[in-house]
Amino acid sequence: MKFLLKLISGLIVMVVLLSAALVAFTWEPDRSVEELAARWAPAPSQFIDVNGQQVHLRDEGPRDDPSPIVLLHGTSASLHTWDGWVAELAQSRRVIRFDLPGFGLTGPNQTGDYRMDTYVAFVMDVMDSLQVPHFVLGGNSLGGAIAWRTAAAHPQRVDKLILVDAGGYPYEPESWPLAFVISQTPLLNQVMEYTLPRSAVEASVRDVYGDPSKITPELIDRYFDLALRAGNRGALRERFAQNKQDDRSALVKNLQQPTLVLWGSEDHLIPASIAYRFEADLPNGRLVMFEGLGHVPHEEDPITTVAEVNRFL
Repeated sequence: MKFLLKLISGLIVMVVLLSAALVAFTWEPDRSVEELAARWAPAPSQFIDVNGQQVHLRDEGPRDDPSPIVLLHGTSASLHTWDGWVAELAQSRRVIRFDLPGFGLTGPNQTGDYRMDTYVAFVMDVMDSLQVPHFVLGGNSLGGAIAWRTAAAHPQRVDKLILVDAGGYPYEPESWPLAFVISQTPLLNQVMEYTLPRSAVEASVRDVYGDPSKITPELIDRYFDLALRAGNRGALRERFAQNKQDDRSALVKNLQQPTLVLWGSEDHLIPASIAYRFEADLPNGRLVMFEGLGHVPHEEDPITTVAEVNRFL
């Protein structure tokens, strides 16, 4: 019995030491906005105050556009995910994009509230701050869910919808990005606030691309750096915790706005079956499926995907 107790004690000590070594090896402290802005917020980036929250935003293209295009990124992404689209769209349209609370350089919501209704209110507060009365609203993944929920809550403000591999229906993912798994795993999601292996970020990005060969070192730099923005790691954990039981998908059938649904056939996070649900439920929806692309088709192949947006607009 004494030998067994010594053996168990030894194993516990070994696990603790190995865990401590892992934490020490992957230790990544928070980075300040000032530290990150030099690389990730050059012009035309700006920071505007929205109810006390400093919001990282880009507002490009002609100011006389009667219905600007507003683009919302997904979980753990940032406004940069739309770079390829904006390069094309801003030649003739006003395009507004910003980092949602909990992500990018905007950072955590000051109230710690990451419910969907709070995100909808935030989008409207940004539009009111910019004095934009109505607009075309697009979004990817989480941003897509926020987009259609905003259209449902404020139909008089949203002229058209663009949903890119959008959330909003219950689904079973075929594959979870590693960072998402860690963020929802007790204890690990606490440790994550102090550690972040770059390899975990790379694995997560590779998981959402249909063709991982398109992933560049700079792309990994961006996701990695902005994940380290002070407060973002804790915010990711809280967002997952606060949005597990929030199914409002019945509202989709009430949306009257013309809606373009874009989807990557190789999306293993939100499967293509959800795209067909949107197509069936939307009164004025049209689906375009892109063969070979993954969960972020606008980022993976901006030229092909934005061509469909131009046709729609």
